Amino acid sequence: MDVPVIVLLIHLAHTHIQALVASRVDVDVRCPLGHFPCGNVSECLPQALQCNGHTDCPNGADESRCGDNIGWADLFGQTIQNASPEDQDLPDECHLQEYPESCHCIRTDVACVSVNLQDVPVLSPNVTWLSLKSNEIRVLSDFVFFEYSALERLFLQNNSLQFISKHAFSGLHSLKRLFLSENLISSLSPGVFRDLNQLEWLMLDHNPLSILSQDSFIGLQSLIYLSMVDASLQQLPHPSFCQHMPGLDWLDLEGNQIQTLNYSILKTCSKLEVLLLMDNRIRRIPENTFQSLWKLAELNLSSNKIRELPKNTFKSLAKSLLKLNISHNPLLRIHPSHFNHLTHLQSLALEGIDIPDIQTKMFLPMKNLSHIYFKTFQYCSYAPHVRSCKPNTDGISSFEDLLANAVLRVSVWVMAFITCFGNLLVIGMRSLIRAENTLHAACIKVLCCADCLMGVYLFFVGVFDVKFRGQYNRNALLWMESVACRTIGFLAMLSSEVSVLLLTYLTLEKFLVIVFPFSNLRPSKFQTGVVLSSIWLLGFIIAAVPLMNEDVFGNYYGRNGVCFPLHSDRQEKPTAKGYSTGIFLGLNLVAFLVIVVSYSSMFYSIYKTGLNATDLRSRLHKDVAVANRFFFIVFSDALCWIPIFLVKILSLMEVEIPGTISSWVVIFILPINSALNPILYTLTTSFFREQVEVLLCRWQRRHTLKKDRKSLTSCTIFMESSRPPCYQPPVYLQRVSLISPDPRYA
Repeated sequence: MDVPVIVLLIHLAHTHIQALVASRVDVDVRCPLGHFPCGNVSECLPQALQCNGHTDCPNGADESRCGDNIGWADLFGQTIQNASPEDQDLPDECHLQEYPESCHCIRTDVACVSVNLQDVPVLSPNVTWLSLKSNEIRVLSDFVFFEYSALERLFLQNNSLQFISKHAFSGLHSLKRLFLSENLISSLSPGVFRDLNQLEWLMLDHNPLSILSQDSFIGLQSLIYLSMVDASLQQLPHPSFCQHMPGLDWLDLEGNQIQTLNYSILKTCSKLEVLLLMDNRIRRIPENTFQSLWKLAELNLSSNKIRELPKNTFKSLAKSLLKLNISHNPLLRIHPSHFNHLTHLQSLALEGIDIPDIQTKMFLPMKNLSHIYFKTFQYCSYAPHVRSCKPNTDGISSFEDLLANAVLRVSVWVMAFITCFGNLLVIGMRSLIRAENTLHAACIKVLCCADCLMGVYLFFVGVFDVKFRGQYNRNALLWMESVACRTIGFLAMLSSEVSVLLLTYLTLEKFLVIVFPFSNLRPSKFQTGVVLSSIWLLGFIIAAVPLMNEDVFGNYYGRNGVCFPLHSDRQEKPTAKGYSTGIFLGLNLVAFLVIVVSYSSMFYSIYKTGLNATDLRSRLHKDVAVANRFFFIVFSDALCWIPIFLVKILSLMEVEIPGTISSWVVIFILPINSALNPILYTLTTSFFREQVEVLLCRWQRRHTLKKDRKSLTSCTIFMESSRPPCYQPPVYLQRVSLISPDPRYA
């Protein structure tokens, strides 16, 4: 199949696609924003159900045309793979009288691949297809192919070509495809392609072509496709790069070092339909650069260093451009009017670009847009009229749900229940049970109140996940900017910081009791009240400061669907980034280190005291029990905070962190301390267990007294025979507990 025929078919396909798009737009009027019709059926489906791998429309229209095959690149690539000789059903006999024995011949096609050739072999003049790939040919001398006037395709990839003589391709008047990829060609002589009047494809990719002369392309009047990928080009020849290639349709300049691009370079490329300039070093594009490219359908400027795009850069491409990619230009600033004129655009890629002032009106003029690609999932809510938006999740949320993962949706309720129930149970039990150290017990109850707020936060996350189930993308923007999101984010931050500060205070208090047992460094009731009030006030200030000035902190809590400011990104304001860094890597890290050092010192002190006390030498298992308890205290803190520290550090280093990690950190890791604190600080302490046993014993006695006094007597005898719930430890063991107290002793 000839290339002109292929191009004609592509144009017909393009016309058909445009007709389909136009009909789709007409039907879209009957569907609400964010919904799309099932082809010619009046039924509408939300954006989330489009191209999700499951057929939801009766006619399957929601899963049709899901691939982004807009533009010529994908269609043209398919023709390369599918191209085969028209006479493929004919016998495979060789029709050449002369060809090397090491080569393979089928009809008039010869393949000499990886046979260590150092020169072009001698062949019969009727050869039409010649592959010399992966050999050791270094030089193409003058008139080396002169006798092969019937040759249509010539493959010279992956040789060691360093020099091509000016007349090397003389006589190849029928050649249509020439592949010179992956060689060592550093320059092309002027007029080297002069006789290639029928050439349609020229592949020069992966050659060190640092400088290119415009006269090198003399004679290429029929050239349609030119590829110079990774050719080390620093600039294109001036002026009029396409002067000798008036029919050039596809130009691929990926992976070079081109720094400048302007109107004078491209002014004669009026028939160009595909221009690929990704992975270059272009910094600036003047406003009239593409003014002459009135047929350009696909433009790729991704992975450059573009700092500025004038507002009317793409205005001249309004009627032709179907596919635009300006991704991964991190310094690029997108203006609201950049895409106003691109009414025919069907695919837009903006990956890796921060859009601080993103607005819905930026994308509304592109009525035919069917595929759009953003840096973050949250941007998709600004383009609800686009059928396919990527990424369709940030690991936390998806188009359908606030919590994208089913495990997360269940876990948020489980963690909320465990956290709230455990802390409320401890508050209730400690209010009923007489405490030997009332001040310490008060601190534990205050800690439970702070940890309970984390359960409330998780509870509301679950509630709003249920509320937005199946339609989250339509509400994502409003949710993240809502008062409710900021409120629960405030609660989570308040709970987290008050809990950290209280744990640090309790640790220091125990440190003084154990390491300095005979000192008078004991806080009074008034001092304890002042400390607790100060901790709550400080926690409230820490959580409230980002809400006081949105111009300085931005939407501090509304960075993601779970409203917790853990992960930093480029879109975050510098003040907010510095503030969260100071909290997580400053205050919280210092508190964690204080807890680790204090418990290490406490264990050493207890161990040393046990060795010096002769009456305790036989009770080394007590030290092991204390060590185990200390280990779980420090381990629970480390399990909670070390992942948070790592996530924060990596985000500051601009390392891409999958949103899934952030979601697991917020739902599972962050509430760990809040869920475990009641267990470690109360439910597992020996004093608390004994007091619970006493309460149970009293209840049992009252219950049995009402039923039968005889049962009471037998119960009492049984209890006293095997350390009953009413058991009171001997006086000497009570004195030992003061010397070597339980770390969670209340």
